[in-house]
Amino acid sequence: MTVSRHYDTVAFDVRDNATMLFFAKTTPEGDINDYLLLMRTIEEDFDESMYIEINENQFGGHDLIRQAELMGNTLTLTLHEAAKELDGATRIVLTFADTPENGVSIERGAFRVLGDTLAGGNA
Repeated sequence: MTVSRHYDTVAFDVRDNATMLFFAKTTPEGDINDYLLLMRTIEEDFDESMYIEINENQFGGHDLIRQAELMGNTLTLTLHEAAKELDGATRIVLTFADTPENGVSIERGAFRVLGDTLAGGNA
């Protein structure tokens, strides 16, 4: 099963022990009414975990994403296991507006956040 989501804004950020790609759907006033956050954390013992948060509903773990593929303005995430948080989906297809700002964010963040799960594609 596949879940598809579309966003108009992509942002990349680095914090103390996490790298993040943030996808948001905004209103004309600039308020966020839907978002998805991909976050890779590095714990003190150097273990890495990946988390997905969709509108304040977070799930994740060490083996969350099996493969990621970026083709233009489409990022496809294939999960190791079906996510109950996504009604059993094993794939998430994210599309985002094709803007220069989003292109810069995805180029800076895709490899840093998704790491070795990024198996194919182009930006």
